[in-house]
Parts: sequence; structure tokens; C-alpha cells
Amino acid sequence: MTASDPVVLVLFGARGDLARRMLFPSLYRLAAAGRLPDEYAVIGSGRSSPDSVEEFRDSVRAGLADSVDDLDDAIVQKLLQRLTFQSSSADDGADLADIVRRTREELGPDAETLIYLSVPPTAMEPMIAMLGREGIADGARLVVEKPFGTDLQSSRSLQETITSVADEDHIYRIDHFLGKEAVQNILALRFANGLFEPAWDATHIESVQIDVPETLGLEGRGSFYEATGCLRDMVSTHLCQVLGFVAMEPPATLDAADLREAKAAVFAAMRPLDPSRVVFGQFDGYTDEDGVDDDSQVETFVAAEVFVDNDRWRDVPFYLRTGKALADKRRTVTLTFRTPPSPFPGDPPAPDELALDLTDDPFATLDVNVKRPGPDIAIDRLHTRLELAPSEHAGDSLAAYERLLLDVIRGDQTLFARSDEVDRLWQVCQPLLDDPPPVKSYEKGSWGPESALQLPGPRGWHLPDDGGEG
Repeated sequence: MTASDPVVLVLFGARGDLARRMLFPSLYRLAAAGRLPDEYAVIGSGRSSPDSVEEFRDSVRAGLADSVDDLDDAIVQKLLQRLTFQSSSADDGADLADIVRRTREELGPDAETLIYLSVPPTAMEPMIAMLGREGIADGARLVVEKPFGTDLQSSRSLQETITSVADEDHIYRIDHFLGKEAVQNILALRFANGLFEPAWDATHIESVQIDVPETLGLEGRGSFYEATGCLRDMVSTHLCQVLGFVAMEPPATLDAADLREAKAAVFAAMRPLDPSRVVFGQFDGYTDEDGVDDDSQVETFVAAEVFVDNDRWRDVPFYLRTGKALADKRRTVTLTFRTPPSPFPGDPPAPDELALDLTDDPFATLDVNVKRPGPDIAIDRLHTRLELAPSEHAGDSLAAYERLLLDVIRGDQTLFARSDEVDRLWQVCQPLLDDPPPVKSYEKGSWGPESALQLPGPRGWHLPDDGGEG
């Protein structure tokens, strides 16, 4: 897990929230673990420039103090010494190109250029075009934050712009959910355990739920949400990428080519979403938020029924749910198994359920039927919890952005989205953009609109008992 070639990281949006909360803390942790190259430099960029490089470094230091416990001053100082800032815009990148060229020369002929674009969707294409004009993108690895366009047409336009300056094997479309240890653990649970893999199909599984409710509201991101909405922000990206890991066929290997090919095959088999089986919601008070139109119909909640039309999953519904200002914050995948014919008296036993909790401390819960102690043969329900991170290795885990930044440095595209994946997911979601379902209001702290609660049928949504029920 080390990289040796010198690296020049050009970070657009270096004074933004993502850089402050995630990217610079990730660089610090990589440095503290000895996972960065011996020689590297970070060039921050953006339209607004700090008064001085020292002011920029001070702001990075303050962000690290807010995000990282027990900072090592020596490591912080070494990182800050590698930082500089050069303003740029889509219209003018000459000064940035000059400092990138000079920094590469200082680091030597083997230096790699990594360009991280943490910019709004509307700015993405113009900035990429500038990188091409100025030659900054020549031979560079290009990291693109989601959403990858706002619909099928804009996604294809963005792809055309990206490929005009970089080859596909140099493009890293980042979806931080795939950097989570718990999401990667889905692969281990499936493919390393004979208990699960033989039963991971339509013959044995009745339904799958991917449930990512959030308790937070907009947190000052009204303008972003007005331009994006929940479907683009969460469903066409995070939730569908998790679905790809859950539903894929066993890949030949776990290298980038085989794993992404298996995931892309899932998306190719997905039916386009049916607006009549999707619920859009908006929490009460959304239109009072700063940056939000008074008559906005932007959705802050989505619940959707999804089908994967292949031999493994045909006619098994996948239920996706996510939204803002809901009753709990969770990241859970639940597999409900079919109930076999029962010789036991009384009502048929409840189906077995395996729930994977995709938090930073991942665990699984298993609900099964057992005999109730006593003289009669009767069935009772047993709920058990399985820790998914061996305690002796708990300190080895990497945060999502930390892992993904390291993979970019190492040139590993395994956990990044491929262009055909993105295109197909927009095809799947496009019916909702062409004919969106009506946006229904819901109370803050609830589980969303009533019609969403009913979407999975009489059994409803499942969350493990120790985390709440929706």
C-alpha cells in the first residue's frame, strides 16, 4: 500500500468544504501512515485566491484540527510545506500551467500529475477544456467528482470533453461509497463464504433493500440541492454503485478490469426505472432554506423499485431509499430470503433476513427462526449480530477518501466508475427526469411520504433492531 513515484496533486476546489473535511485530512492520514511518496507537492487552485500562501496553509491547518484527533505537529508541518496555491479559471489557466510545469521539473522526470476536480457540475466541462488547452492534463490522472452530468445528454457531453483531454485509463470517476471498507466487505461476505454465495440469487432471495436515510437537512447546501436533487446526488451514484456490488456475478479476479466488468454487467441488465414505482418527497420547510426557490419541486427523498433482468435476479425487487431530514442515519443492505415450506404448526415462519450495516464500524445482523425452549415444538425469532471488522485489524482500515486518493496515486482504477457504467445508469434513471413522479411532502424526522413506506409491500422497510425501524 505504498507509492514511490513523485506526485504533483493539483486540487481544484482546494478552499471548499470537501477539501477541508475530507481531502486534506485524508492526505494527512496517508502521510502519517507513510503511504505517500517521499517526494510530492500539492497545488491548490480555484477562482478565489487567498491573500497569501501562508493564509492558505493556515486554513488547511485549521481544517485538520477540526477533523483529526491528536494531530502530529511534525507531520502537519511537513504536509503544509508541500502546499501552495495558484488561482485559475476556465478562461485563464496559464499561471497554473506554469507552476505545474515547474513543480514537475523540480520533482524529476518520473513525477506523475494528478488533477482532482472538486467543482460544481456546471463548471466541470469548462475547467476540463482549460486543462486540455493549457496542456496541464497531458499524461495526467484526472479525478472527477460526481454527479457525472445531470442527465444522459449532459453526461455524454461531459464524457466527450473528458476523453478529449485524457484516455479512459487515466480517468478516475470518484464515488466515495466504493471507498468504504464496509462496501468492499460485501465482496468478501459473498465470494469468500460458502454459506452465502450459493444462496445469493432469485431462487433463495425474495427481495433486497438498500437503505441510506440521513437525519441531516441541507446544512447550507440549498443552491447545490436545487441544481442536483436527491436522485442525482444519491440514487444514480451511491445507491446504484452499492447495488452493483450486491448483484454482480462472481468476477474472475478482483482486479480493475474484471471487477468493473462484472459491475457494468449488472447495470446493463437493469430495467429503466418506472416512475409509477418511484416516490419523490420533499421535507417540510425545504423551500424556506437559503438558496431554494419558494415554489421548488426538487426532491429531497427518493424510494424506488429496481429490477435486474438476468438469470440470477430476474423478478427480485431491489428497493432503494434515501433522503434528507429522516428519522435515522443508516447505511444498510438487507437481503430477505424466501421461506421454505414449513411442517411447523401455526402461521408460516417469518423469512430469514441478513442485514449488512455499511458504517465505519461495519456489522451484520441475522434474523432466523429457532425452536422456542419448552415442551412444545414452536418457532421463535432469533436476532444475532456479527462484527465484520476483526478487532486485531481495526486500526488498519482507511477512510473512504483516504483509500481512493491512495488508489489514484497507485494508478488503481478498481473502485472507480467506468464510462459505460455512468452512461447506462443515466439511461436507467432518465425516465424519472423525463416524467418525474409528483413530489410529496413529509415531516422532518419521519420516514418519508406514506406511499414510500408502502412501496416494499406489507413487510415494509427493514433496519436492524439496534438501529431503528422504518
